[in-house]
Amino acid sequence: MRILLLGHGRMGQLVESLAPSYGATVAGVIDERSGPHAIADGDFGPVDVAIDFTLADAVVANLPQLAARKINVVIGTTGWQAYEADLKQTAAAAGIGVLAASNFSLGMNVFQLAVEEASRHLAHHPEFGAWIHESHHILKKDAPSGTALTLKAGMEGAGFARPIDVSSTRAGSVPGTHTVGFDGPSETIEFTHTVRDRAVFARGALTAAAWLVGRRGWFSIRDLLSE
Repeated sequence: MRILLLGHGRMGQLVESLAPSYGATVAGVIDERSGPHAIADGDFGPVDVAIDFTLADAVVANLPQLAARKINVVIGTTGWQAYEADLKQTAAAAGIGVLAASNFSLGMNVFQLAVEEASRHLAHHPEFGAWIHESHHILKKDAPSGTALTLKAGMEGAGFARPIDVSSTRAGSVPGTHTVGFDGPSETIEFTHTVRDRAVFARGALTAAAWLVGRRGWFSIRDLLSE
């Protein structure tokens, strides 16, 4: 598997360092020093899939260039969802595969399935309220995180129509902790997922990249987990 790496910050560097253990070779790296047409004009040789850990604005510029070169892409960046409909159209017209996720921890995605199942049952019991609290390192810019918002949307999609309080903490070097709670008159249920090492996101992205090779369409981690 030959990977085009978009973004060379902490996550990009982790993907690069772990790639050999997944049988992958980094065919090229695009970072903030690369020109605006670096993907379109770059000479990387054959590329099976790109992994994008850049910024939201960069995703909007990157995907059309990848589509023009028929390169599938795993997107781990958040904040570009306002453009999702247009990007889906671009990907479909080019016939490429895209797997986008706000969190590439496979454990987190199983965690979300469990939370949604609890939400589905408790939606019919109005005495239960719900909350989400997430903690990340001090350098994380978005608050609440994309993962917290995805959890909330999943709970609402499962039928939990009452308010869901969402709060955030930014401190120290916390890789990421998410707690979802349901509180009733005499009992509390809590689900917690804790990341011990940021490498979990790079590993998940590489797993997703291997799964995406040769596929066409717009996918999520759930599609990967269903097989």
